[in-house]
Amino acid sequence: MNKPRWKVWLQAARLRTLPLACAAVLLGSGLAAGADLFHANVFVLCLLTAIGLQILSNLANDYGDAVSGADNDDRVGPQRTVVSGLITREQMQRAMVLVAGLTIISGLILLWTAFSGDWLAILTFIGFGGLALIAAVTYTVGRRPYGYRGLGDLSVFLFFGLLGVLGTYYLFTQQFDPLLILPAASCGFLATGVLNINNIRDMDTDLASGKRTFASRLGTIWSRRYHWLLVLGAGGMTIVFILLRAHTAWPWLFLPAWVPLMLIARVVQQSHDPDVLDQQLKRTAMSSLLFNLLLAIGFALD
Repeated sequence: MNKPRWKVWLQAARLRTLPLACAAVLLGSGLAAGADLFHANVFVLCLLTAIGLQILSNLANDYGDAVSGADNDDRVGPQRTVVSGLITREQMQRAMVLVAGLTIISGLILLWTAFSGDWLAILTFIGFGGLALIAAVTYTVGRRPYGYRGLGDLSVFLFFGLLGVLGTYYLFTQQFDPLLILPAASCGFLATGVLNINNIRDMDTDLASGKRTFASRLGTIWSRRYHWLLVLGAGGMTIVFILLRAHTAWPWLFLPAWVPLMLIARVVQQSHDPDVLDQQLKRTAMSSLLFNLLLAIGFALD
């Protein structure tokens, strides 16, 4: 029985990755709320724009991996739509253009709402937005996709961590606080951890297709040690930030969400079963979202 078309497109959008898009916005917004500079309209537009960028990246990844041959019958994880024939390449290209257009519209409305005529700020953020759009598409699409050369981790760290959190905070406050690099880096580490699990799971098929992710460059043992570094680094930077900035105990709310991330890291270290590793992807994404949400709430109440 054929799937309804809307279910096929939801599959292509890969909704389970959306917590990563939301985490940086939630954390940046919570930090802004702690400075009494939260605005609901900016928050909603930030979420819409971030989700648009994530969906665009997912569609481009589905398309690019099908074109390159990185997706095949040996792949573990959710079925990809282009390589399986559920969506044609031409349909995916049109969908990418549509999502990119809607994301650009949402982003421009966001910038006008946040900066209301400050053209220097608007043009600066248009530049950042353009880079984000290019990064979302060229991760797996183009002659030399950077995701195939081990640069995906750096991109995720920047866009889902530093730029995501600091940019969101600036949209609310029009201020840059250097100390916020600590929680922003923490958010980026956790997002990179999700990608690392994905790349550990797909290491054999990636190598066979010529896709050289950072995990495949590190190898079986060191990619798992690297995952521990990401999880422990995220918690460590958060603790340092709380000690330097918090006025109450509220920010320590994040601690219960850090525990499952470490338990997952232990599974990642011990397991070589692709199906088991695939299960850790969703768990890591949701635990990372909870980590950042609780930290955001904690500083909003601090």
